[in-house]
Amino acid sequence: MASTPSLKFILEAALLAADAPLSLEHMRTLFADQDVPDATALRAALTELRQDYQGRGIELVEVASGWRVQVRAEYAGWVSRLWEERPGRYSRALLETLAIIAYRQPVTRGEIEEIRGVSVSTPIMRTLQERGWVRSVGHRDVPGRPAMYGTTRQFLDYFGLKRLDELPTLRELQDLDDVHPELDLRFPEEGSPGRPERGEDETVDR
Repeated sequence: MASTPSLKFILEAALLAADAPLSLEHMRTLFADQDVPDATALRAALTELRQDYQGRGIELVEVASGWRVQVRAEYAGWVSRLWEERPGRYSRALLETLAIIAYRQPVTRGEIEEIRGVSVSTPIMRTLQERGWVRSVGHRDVPGRPAMYGTTRQFLDYFGLKRLDELPTLRELQDLDDVHPELDLRFPEEGSPGRPERGEDETVDR
């Protein structure tokens, strides 16, 4: 009779096959009732697996929705060549709006516009919500009861975070580019010499 594979290898197979992060509770559903491991055993196996990946091209990380195996950032340039299609591009206005929501949430559209100094177009808010990065979290108790926006678990997952308090503080950042190496989230100074005025059509790579 074949022996049961180790817990670490079962979790590794599941993580490699999954198309989204796996929570500990989701991992427990992989096992028959009499064989369900407890959270301590799962975390121990995940810690061992993370150590196994040290010095390799992949890593095991914990994000808001659970655990996932991903390519290390330093190898992204090579791996990205597997896909011929160029990555999408987001406007600077969209990225600035996302940064304001992340750091000032809950925040209304009017408050975002006050901070940016320009209006926020409907397509920008729609795109952020369609990406699953932003959602309405209630309404401000003022006349008109405007919707308040906050970030989601998908936002945290995308940026490799477990909690919002893992975002670097604005004081720690020289500029907001450091939030993610592929996203330029800087707030350009209006009228800076040698730089164009900020416009809704300025784009950066995703």
